Amino acid sequence: LMDRLKLVLQYFQSNSESISNGICIILSLISVKLYTSFDFNCPCLPQYNKMYALGVMLVPPIILFLLGVLVSRHTGVLMEEWVRPLGNRTKNPAVVKFLLSSMLQRALLAPMVWILMTLLDGKCFICAFSMNVNPKYFTGIPNSTGLELIKIMAKVPCKEDVIFKNSSFRKAVSRYVRCYSQAIGWSILLFFIFLGAVGRVLKPCFNHATFLQTRYWSNYLDIEQKLFDETCVLHARDFARKCVVQFFESMREDVTVRMPLSNALRPSTIPNEYEEEEEERLHGITRQDQVDNLLQTWYECKPELDVTKMAYKPKVCITWEDHNGKALFSEV
Repeated sequence: LMDRLKLVLQYFQSNSESISNGICIILSLISVKLYTSFDFNCPCLPQYNKMYALGVMLVPPIILFLLGVLVSRHTGVLMEEWVRPLGNRTKNPAVVKFLLSSMLQRALLAPMVWILMTLLDGKCFICAFSMNVNPKYFTGIPNSTGLELIKIMAKVPCKEDVIFKNSSFRKAVSRYVRCYSQAIGWSILLFFIFLGAVGRVLKPCFNHATFLQTRYWSNYLDIEQKLFDETCVLHARDFARKCVVQFFESMREDVTVRMPLSNALRPSTIPNEYEEEEEERLHGITRQDQVDNLLQTWYECKPELDVTKMAYKPKVCITWEDHNGKALFSEV
């Protein structure tokens, strides 16, 4: 069981699309839990019923949508690709549209779950539109209370109200409005299922190669940014370690050791694998101005999408001199 769980976690960690899908599912489950635990209390007042009911139906979906946009990995990649300077790499509008579509599809899942639940439950719809029902189609209206008809209809969502005691009017109106609410909910659900099925069937009829290219480059942008961030973290760790070590070494007292220079023992022949590995991870970027210039260049001028061009690698030449300044030998 633990091995399977580890494989699932590794899959989600290595796949941004799966992470986005998982987050959308979690937000949908949260919306279901919030709605089931939410205590809906219609005010049963003509001037507040519709405002309260529509607020409950629409405000939480807006919040869930903004949360979906906020936590989506595609949002960051989309904005970075949209606002970056051209540099050596042109922008592909198809990739931007694909990222926007993916982000919106996932962000809209949780809001649609909330709206469908409110429509299928019917409480919000009854609270909002009970006043729009024509009471002449129903019998048993409590007209002996002295209240205006609009106020009586506004009290339909409140089953505990005393004016509906021993009367079937409230239940009949509630059933009528709930039927409309559920019909709208099931129609919306059927529409989205039909839309998804049509899109799935017609997808191979269009240029599938273009879709594959667009998906490839959208995944590339995500992976490229991840690798750059990971490389920056490794560089920052080694850079910080080197700064700290230099600080500690600068606090030591100088020790002078005199010994003759021997061809058999040169400083370059003493291996230090850890320092070599550390220098390799630093990539020659060893000063603050170099780091700032690197980050600025990455933002303003992304590298070309051509790995056949070898990047120029600067060489390091070490020259050994005697005490008179005469060069003894050099190494590259």
